[in-house]
Amino acid sequence: MVYTRKLPAGMQDFEDLRTTGHLYVDKTAYIYRMATMGKPYFLARPRRFGKSLFLSTLKAYFLGKRHLFEGLAIAELEKEWIEYPVFHIDMNVTGYINLDSLYSALDFNLKLLEAKWGKDGEDENPATRFNGLIRRACEKSGRKVVVLIDEYDKPLLGANHELDTDNEISKVLKGFYGVLKSADAHLRFVFLTGVTKFSKVSVFSDLNHLTDISLHKRFAGICGISEPELINCFEPEINALAEELGKTYDETLHQLRKHYNGYHFSENTEGIYNPYSLVRTFAEGKIKDYWFETGTPTFLVRMLKDLNFDLTRLEKDVNIPARSISEYKVGGSDPVPLLYQTGYLTIKSYNERSGTYTLGFPNEEVKFGFLYELLPVYMPKINMTEFYAGQFIDDLYDKSLEDFMVRLKAFFAGIPYDLNNKTERDYQTIFYVIFKMMGQHVIAEPHTAIGRADAIVETDNTVYAFEFKLTENATAEEALKQIDESGYLTPYIASGKKLVKIGAEFSKTERGLKRWAIESINHNS
Repeated sequence: MVYTRKLPAGMQDFEDLRTTGHLYVDKTAYIYRMATMGKPYFLARPRRFGKSLFLSTLKAYFLGKRHLFEGLAIAELEKEWIEYPVFHIDMNVTGYINLDSLYSALDFNLKLLEAKWGKDGEDENPATRFNGLIRRACEKSGRKVVVLIDEYDKPLLGANHELDTDNEISKVLKGFYGVLKSADAHLRFVFLTGVTKFSKVSVFSDLNHLTDISLHKRFAGICGISEPELINCFEPEINALAEELGKTYDETLHQLRKHYNGYHFSENTEGIYNPYSLVRTFAEGKIKDYWFETGTPTFLVRMLKDLNFDLTRLEKDVNIPARSISEYKVGGSDPVPLLYQTGYLTIKSYNERSGTYTLGFPNEEVKFGFLYELLPVYMPKINMTEFYAGQFIDDLYDKSLEDFMVRLKAFFAGIPYDLNNKTERDYQTIFYVIFKMMGQHVIAEPHTAIGRADAIVETDNTVYAFEFKLTENATAEEALKQIDESGYLTPYIASGKKLVKIGAEFSKTERGLKRWAIESINHNS
């Protein structure tokens, strides 16, 4: 596979990207629209979705660097190209473990600006320093100031992995970001980005003048890559990837669509691809879960654990009121809004009559990567470097069903003792995660006319029906009988595949899988 173009994998600086000849998906029409329509904006998008690059593009535009935009949409739209003072504040400069780390981050950003615009006395308060900088830059340049803040919420998401609305970090940020409202007369344009918008957090209570475009249909494609953009901008890369994978162009496009497409940031809009994963795929010639290599937010993992969140709830699409989707209520009992805002769920549809969004996993990368990241939360003793769902799949494809069950028994033997006091849901959740991680050929709890199996696993030539009994009095044989009586395998009789039923007993006192029974079904039964 030979590439003739430079791909911007992980690049976040627009000027660097343009001067080094890297490929750029043109988003500049959005910039012109925003610059001419209003002043203060807020955009929430998942991590690694192009927010920083878009902010950098805004910076170059407001600095009047016309030469960087040759051949792009805005070159035909903008006629003036005025240079403004631009304050680009990056809250990604450090990790946030306490108040001191926040002060260090703010001090770093403010010192860069003070080197150019000066400083008033010895004042060390971040808010007053920020306010003074805006005033001086406006006076010295004769033009209003542009403020661009990248990942405004990073300190809130990182502070001790807690979301405390009254902590000192929140109070400092309230004063700092509040300057954007009090200094409005000196500001030409304001744009904040982040992962989420926290409800009832003082930081945003003072920023109620911002226009939140996170769910606006006309800005749905502001970050990420649409399918038309993919086809128009990356056709050579798609062809090269197809050659590498030994597939046709259409087959490769279908795989990319399943793995990375499917994000919707408003109702009735086209799907958006994860830009980071897509570009990494073209650069490396492999379809992988690149987004998860950048990590899962610790606060989210802790929250799901603390709330004992039932993952099987996500097997089907989840409904949520429209008023809840854009803001996460700190201390709330439902993490679904946060799962949407962080990119693990996306909009599937909208019911205007009831004012309800339907959410679901956007694609396979997110679905299976999400389960892999969360399995250690539900089974803390598991060594994820040793766990590999493919081992279970290999057993089934090699028709080593007994080995499969032995491996499953060993896996469940690692359940911590404290699960003995929990409900049947804990076992079902772990069981669900294991089987879902085995891939797209797994159906968890499929419905028939009179019931549903715990799982149906379909390989190239065999269909397995699993039924697990999680009470001390039920037996594996009773599980087999339930498979027959409920007709779990009936829909597969015409498939011509071998049908196998597996009944198993879970014992909470023995902390795992106790015994099992296996039977094959002939197609005439």
